[in-house]
Amino acid sequence: MDNEIQLISDGDGLAVIGNATDVERFLASEGLPSRDLGVQRLKSVFGTGATVAQAGSEIAANSGRWIKLTKESAERVKKFGLMEGKTPGVTHAMVGKPGSIKSWLQIEKGAVSSLASPARLAGVAGVMAQLSMQQTMEEITDYLATIDEKVDDVLRAQKDAVLSRMIGMDLVIEETMTIREQVGLVSEVTWSKVQTAPTTIAETQAYALRQLDALAEKLESKSKIADLATTVKEVEPKVREWLAVLARCFQLQDAIAVLELDRVLDANPDQLDQHRLGLRVARQDRLDLISRSTERLVARMNSAADAANAKVLLYPAKSPAVVQSSNHVVTGVHDFHARLGIESGRQSSETRRWVDAAADVKDKALETGAKGVSVARSLSNETLNQAGSVKGKISSEIVERARRLRKDVKERDGEG
Repeated sequence: MDNEIQLISDGDGLAVIGNATDVERFLASEGLPSRDLGVQRLKSVFGTGATVAQAGSEIAANSGRWIKLTKESAERVKKFGLMEGKTPGVTHAMVGKPGSIKSWLQIEKGAVSSLASPARLAGVAGVMAQLSMQQTMEEITDYLATIDEKVDDVLRAQKDAVLSRMIGMDLVIEETMTIREQVGLVSEVTWSKVQTAPTTIAETQAYALRQLDALAEKLESKSKIADLATTVKEVEPKVREWLAVLARCFQLQDAIAVLELDRVLDANPDQLDQHRLGLRVARQDRLDLISRSTERLVARMNSAADAANAKVLLYPAKSPAVVQSSNHVVTGVHDFHARLGIESGRQSSETRRWVDAAADVKDKALETGAKGVSVARSLSNETLNQAGSVKGKISSEIVERARRLRKDVKERDGEG
């Protein structure tokens, strides 16, 4: 079959490797946006030897593109029947397009390229993991620009020693990433500059999470609407700042992971897959930790909005302000979650307008009044019926008594 290409997936993304023209035709036919895979970087995985040299030549002659898998694109890829191999979490398939057939079809399962060995699939998966994290890093940069928060300014405004160390480490990581782009690898000397970075970033992340927890607890302690209105207004900008710090921490942690994979790829390629999987688990643990803290904050914000909505008639000015500020925070958290790939829960609350609340009260009053009228009518009818019954009974007794009286008179007259 002509026009053969190879598909490799690690669950987060899809690599498409083959002749440049075929790769572009495949992506266009499936409507999949992509970015350069950087297949040249895979040569270091293959080492030396005739077979390895052949694989290296195949890589050099081919083009590679990477697609971030969404729910929709993942469904489209399913039809090609990617198979599991010996590399954990990695599936692959060969597809082709016969001249008379418009759609791409899976080639026989036994047909594989020289890139399909476990070591080479691990190498591709390692590069794909880097691309996935780099895309998240770019999305976080966009997020920070969207919320108009300069994290460096936020960090510099803090006097805490933990955040001060974060600023310095931030600069070192950016410098190391720049060197990586220029050189194409991470040398031992370059790596030595950032070896202590994970500890510093983790300290800053823990500090930011504690600040968000403290803000949530502050909200929980307020029960009066007036106090809630003041507190929510104070909390709103602080939440935005600490989310910005968390986003920057996550971005730098992904940058460190990219550098780590480069270092392992160059120094210990046989450990690349294990390291990739370890980084994946650690990354998910960080996401879970961030999710738990931010969801607690969202729960407190929604509770504040619910409390304000319930008392909008008593506080027609302050209640909507509480809901509005709460919604701003909740929306900001959901946006933050989306950039990091966290599934969000409950959405923001709608402000319950005073007029709507008043209408509800009026409706309930009318409903209660209607029920009262109905009951009154029922009682009245029952009373009237009872009265009619009594009246009828009395009338009958009078008539009967008159009849008996006349009878008695007639009888006496007859006797006389």
